[in-house]
Amino acid sequence: MYNHKSVLLEESIKALNIKSDGIYVDMTCGGAGHSARILEKLTTGHLYSFDQDDYAISRSYERLKKISSNFTLIKSNFRYIKEELAKYNVDSVDGILYDLGVSSFQLDMQERGFSYNLDAPLDMRMDLNSKLKAYDIVNNYSYNDLVKILFQYGDEINAKKIANQIIKERSIKPIDTTLELVEVIKKALPQKVLKQKGHPAKLTFQALRIAVNDELKSLDESLKAASTILNKNGIIAVITFQPEEDKITKHIFKQLSTSNLPSDLPIANAPEAPFEMITKKPILPSESELIENHRSHSAKLRVLRKRI
Repeated sequence: MYNHKSVLLEESIKALNIKSDGIYVDMTCGGAGHSARILEKLTTGHLYSFDQDDYAISRSYERLKKISSNFTLIKSNFRYIKEELAKYNVDSVDGILYDLGVSSFQLDMQERGFSYNLDAPLDMRMDLNSKLKAYDIVNNYSYNDLVKILFQYGDEINAKKIANQIIKERSIKPIDTTLELVEVIKKALPQKVLKQKGHPAKLTFQALRIAVNDELKSLDESLKAASTILNKNGIIAVITFQPEEDKITKHIFKQLSTSNLPSDLPIANAPEAPFEMITKKPILPSESELIENHRSHSAKLRVLRKRI
């Protein structure tokens, strides 16, 4: 059994302001840390938890059934929130939680190919039924596409050097495994970069994972869909770990919480925007959490409430 510490657990549960009879959705069930805490607070309410990963679904079921039967696990990409909930005749909910990124157990399971510390085939699929693997991107994508992925999804300033080295190495033989890719990345980087703190392959692996799972487009579509099914005073809470995730979340939250009326119109008692951004600045992990859970270091929590 793999251990997974949920980041910003207390802060996100508090933000959801859970009602015992409410309907809640955990969009990224993972190890069920957040789902378990939500379920503990429900009596007549119900929890719907999404995940693409079969292992996460089975593991979460074993954990949640010990708490209550008031939950439903949904194996699907969270971009399909409305379609999937409609299958259960659910068209409105009281709270929606996202804990983005990769689960600890996915990193720890060697065969999944998420980790730059474990040797495995280049995979990185959260849903093992999907076709695109990290191998396909690394060995088949053009130089320009590789640079775009590494820079946009990984904030990798050495994207061009790494892409060049990948093209060079794969012309000799395919890059098959995670540790082979790590060596390619190390060859591409200047010594001063290799001596810096942190693993030299971290940003490249992050970028590939995001591309393989189409994470940013999924997030954009999911947040927009989620906002349409919130009840009055309903909450969307999003925990991000990567700048592009946070940028998308912040942008959508700002759009939803801004009135469309021109600011120069002399209108008395103008209607408020339908949503309120509860967090003007994101909530960050406490000092104690930063010490206890290294995964929390880049985490940010943003919260949106529906007014009407």
